[in-house]
Amino acid sequence: MAVVSSSPTLLPLRMNLGSFSPNIPLFSISSRPSNRPRPPIIVFSYTEAGDGLASEEKKLLLERYGLDPDEFLSEPPPPKTGKRKELQKRGRGKSVQPPEEPKPPRATHKLLQVLGGKARRKKLLSPKGMDVRPMMEVVKGAAFDILQAASGCPAALRPGRWLDLYSGTGSVGIEAISRGCSQVHFVEMDPWVVSDVLRPNLEWTGFLDVSIIHTVRVENFLERAEQFVGKDGSFDYISVTPPYTEVDYGVLMGQISKSPLIGEDTFILSILQERTCLIHVDSW
Repeated sequence: MAVVSSSPTLLPLRMNLGSFSPNIPLFSISSRPSNRPRPPIIVFSYTEAGDGLASEEKKLLLERYGLDPDEFLSEPPPPKTGKRKELQKRGRGKSVQPPEEPKPPRATHKLLQVLGGKARRKKLLSPKGMDVRPMMEVVKGAAFDILQAASGCPAALRPGRWLDLYSGTGSVGIEAISRGCSQVHFVEMDPWVVSDVLRPNLEWTGFLDVSIIHTVRVENFLERAEQFVGKDGSFDYISVTPPYTEVDYGVLMGQISKSPLIGEDTFILSILQERTCLIHVDSW
């Protein structure tokens, strides 16, 4: 701030007031020579720390120069902050996150079909996108040709029970029923896939009556196999088509081999996704 003084001085004035720090410039008074005398400028400065002038001394000093102490010594009002910021600081308000965009509804299309047997050429539903990856038809056709030849009946599968693990669309199990299997157990953990893809495919092909659906994780199914399949015994065929790169095949096949689902003549069909698709058929 600046005020006018009636006593001009040319040099800075330094004072040592007892307990105050020495050589702290309290006033600086200056004037310039001119044809017309100009009033000097007095600059009054102080610090907020404890080594400055006491408030009473400041008040007396200001009154001596004819200034209103209330005007110069009043504390500035605290800065204004938004109401939301204050509430957050006190813990009574929470930051409002923008609502998440709803995911688009899952849809299906008909790009698969049954390749052989009673339901040959019937179209099957499959999910759009990469949620479920059904076995490629050329791979499925080659796999069933191998199974039919291995079971001694090239024209069809021998009657028996099939366990379709990671069934997804049900394409593999439906192919098995179409080619001669008497019953298929489908294991699929996704409820939407079961209700909107697998079950409609079984109804469309007419195989719902000879199918049993287990909406459960494959690992849980294998751990409680007897609870799920009862005393029906082992399966004649087991297909293992898990999501690629998401399953440890060594652990999975070890779990299958120790379960009561395996019989003396069980065929296991597994599809291994490497650089090329490898079809692996085991007779236990």
